[in-house]
Amino acid sequence: QVQVVEAGGGLVQAGGSLRLSCTASTSTFGAIAMGWFRQAPGKEREGVSCISAGGSSTYYADSVRGRFTISRDNAKNTLYLQMNSLKPEDTAMYYCAADRVRYGSAACAVLRGRAYWGQGTQVTVSS
Repeated sequence: QVQVVEAGGGLVQAGGSLRLSCTASTSTFGAIAMGWFRQAPGKEREGVSCISAGGSSTYYADSVRGRFTISRDNAKNTLYLQMNSLKPEDTAMYYCAADRVRYGSAACAVLRGRAYWGQGTQVTVSS
């Protein structure tokens, strides 16, 4: 069983920045796609950004493209999400996902269906 742990959430004013991080306890971290998802109260969980094993392919939701940047450090088993120009509508619980399949698709829609999940970290953006 892979353990996934997120960190870095918090309360920030609109226009501010946060950096989320996620570690996964697997020796195959460098061979698996990873991603960030979020879920606001009363809404479905949505894919925010996902990245391929080697980092060459990335996916961003339209709502965050140009403001958020996903990256990974395979030597540290760590995934990051740099969030800039935050908006109140970015308020949600943010979850990290680690693929169960090696060298799988970086598409969030694919990762959603077969991932190991973390417990989430809350991001709250005040207006």
